[in-house]
Amino acid sequence: MATTVTPKPPVESKTFDSTLASARTTMMFSEIFSLAVDSFRASKARFLLTMLGMVIGSASIILVVTVGLTGKQYALDTIRSLGPNKIEMQYSGGSIIGPDNTSTPDYMTREDMQAVVDTVPGIVAYSPMLEDHDTLSMGGGVTKDAMLLGVSPQYKEVRGLVTVAGRFFDDQDAQGHSKVAVLNLPLANELFGNAQAAIDKTISIKDVPLVVVGVFRESIDTYGQSEISDETLLIPYEVGRYFTGRDDLKEIFFKMADQNMVEPAAAQITALIKSRHRPNSVYRAQTLTEILKDMAVIANILTVVLLVAASITLVVSGVGIMNSMLANVQARIREIGIRKALGATRREIRLQFLTEAVFLSLSGGIVGTILGLGIPFSVRLLTPYKIPVGWQSAPIALATSVIVGVIFGTVPANKAAGLDPVETLKYE
Repeated sequence: MATTVTPKPPVESKTFDSTLASARTTMMFSEIFSLAVDSFRASKARFLLTMLGMVIGSASIILVVTVGLTGKQYALDTIRSLGPNKIEMQYSGGSIIGPDNTSTPDYMTREDMQAVVDTVPGIVAYSPMLEDHDTLSMGGGVTKDAMLLGVSPQYKEVRGLVTVAGRFFDDQDAQGHSKVAVLNLPLANELFGNAQAAIDKTISIKDVPLVVVGVFRESIDTYGQSEISDETLLIPYEVGRYFTGRDDLKEIFFKMADQNMVEPAAAQITALIKSRHRPNSVYRAQTLTEILKDMAVIANILTVVLLVAASITLVVSGVGIMNSMLANVQARIREIGIRKALGATRREIRLQFLTEAVFLSLSGGIVGTILGLGIPFSVRLLTPYKIPVGWQSAPIALATSVIVGVIFGTVPANKAAGLDPVETLKYE
């Protein structure tokens, strides 16, 4: 009598059961990855909520880097607007003893300035500066204390000044000793109400009439920390000599063609001016190079500090992944027992659950990275603000996601690998 053999139902391909049924002594990584994907599909809600922490953490890292880069760029651009190529030579001390034992300050001279221009390469603009404090009169008994700076037309370029109304005096005004003035915006607003109203008005200093031809402002507010104050008016250097009665200079401004030329030129200018004066006289060159370097260092340190703070989110997310994976191990004890009974080794079990943890954290990291890059990129695309995008933070966020998955997935993976196969098959 023939024995009827009931055929076993075919195992559906691409299902968790088919993948489990294919377990061998040495599993391929593709099978382990397939198990991880099937496990994710079986508990979508739990894994999505667990992954949310990694999404937030990865996005936070990229956004923190973006904020740090934006702050750094803003700070450096602000300082650069003062003139990164500027060299300000200052007289700081020293005197000349006259024949009657009287001492006079050993100020710099226009000849010093010309010697620098003729000797030091790379100078694209320069200006002497005379300073005087006096009272200006607007007629009708109205007076105002003001500071006069006698400068050349190139002073505007050297200092990066912005003309908000009228014009800045030019070489023709300087050569013709024209009695013209350019007012600082706060002074113009105080005297005439607004910048435009000040144009072509006449003010007097020591009974010398000056026609206001323009109103200027600094590119950024220095809050009185530069040679320009709110009560400043600029006049041609040649006219400034009428008010000061002297031709010596406490300050000379130079602008270099390139920022990299600033420090070498500053040293060369200082040495040249010192060589033209008494040995005990002191002259100093002020530049923004060191300030720019310090600001860049400070901005980088702040970015690192913010990154550490953002990394705490990833640590919390890692704890969530570990908790979820421990619960996952507990829910799949019989599956682990069956796999071990079919010949799966401890290494394969450990690798399976570790892969699931890394898959979970890396998936969240990828989504978070896309969101983190998408926000600043959208701002650049949809608004006029060209904030920097921290592209270099993307591999950092992804690498951190993998590391978090490995670190916090190790405990659940070891627990799963260490389960006794006999006890797991008895587990209800």
